[in-house]
Amino acid sequence: MPHIDFGFPIPQVFLDGKADLDLVRRTLALGEELGFDSAWVQDQVAGDVPLHESLTLLSYASALTTRVRLGVSVLVFPIRNAVHVAKIVSTLDNLSAGRIILGIGLGHVMAPGFFRTYGIESTEAVRRFNEGVRVMKSLWTEPVTNFEGEFYQLRQTGMWPKPVQKPHVPLWFGGQHPDALRRAVRYADGYTCAGPNTTEHFAGFVAQIHQFLDEEGRDPATLPLSKRVYIGIDDNAERAKRRLDEFFQARYPWQIERNPDFVADICAWGSTAQVADGLARVARIGATTIIANPLWDFEEQVAALAEEVIPAVRSTV
Repeated sequence: MPHIDFGFPIPQVFLDGKADLDLVRRTLALGEELGFDSAWVQDQVAGDVPLHESLTLLSYASALTTRVRLGVSVLVFPIRNAVHVAKIVSTLDNLSAGRIILGIGLGHVMAPGFFRTYGIESTEAVRRFNEGVRVMKSLWTEPVTNFEGEFYQLRQTGMWPKPVQKPHVPLWFGGQHPDALRRAVRYADGYTCAGPNTTEHFAGFVAQIHQFLDEEGRDPATLPLSKRVYIGIDDNAERAKRRLDEFFQARYPWQIERNPDFVADICAWGSTAQVADGLARVARIGATTIIANPLWDFEEQVAALAEEVIPAVRSTV
């Protein structure tokens, strides 16, 4: 088995609408002190759930940390201007001394209303995504960019400073459609699987990714695989499950409506041994980065992850 990196979430979702920035600071300091490899945010712009903007929060986190890598999984890319994203992320990479991972995805391609909120059509999403990736990579790596596309026309356009990381900030693609998985194999520096996807789904995605890697002749070692797993550490497993149910009913009510077993399908909860068993399954499938995502008692659960869960996972896979 390859080495497994472990990430933790930066507190970002505050369902009561009151952001606890002291908790953000304490959690970042603790996660770095305890040796976690990375800290992560999610992305949402318009929506009903109180959630800080992802890249702004990463900028805040970069000033509060010195070692841990900082990532977003994933930025909804087609709704944003690729030139602006390239500049913001290059700046972030400089502010953090080369610690940024940029996860990007398509968004809700089957929901036209979602894209119209941002002034674009869902039918453009894939083309905007592909073109935007090319624009960002050129701006990050070339002295000047000349680009004639459907959505972007750049002529002798420079962007400085370049990212600290070379050739550029790592791009990790999200998604679950076979086309998205093939796109990750062809063009991404990593693949990241969202928390609402089950472990079984992840296993299927990994199998497809390996098939595409074989077809493309790409070394699997060059494409790290990541999975977010929501957890609830509590010796009282029934109480942990109840709290997870309450959170996801507020966070993803449409998922619960679609699948009453949604929480049981995506989460690991109970004692540290039970949570370790759930994360070990993800590792055995092929995850090289696991984002273990508590939803309450962040400091206590991050400490339990570092002291008990992570050693148990590493000893069994």
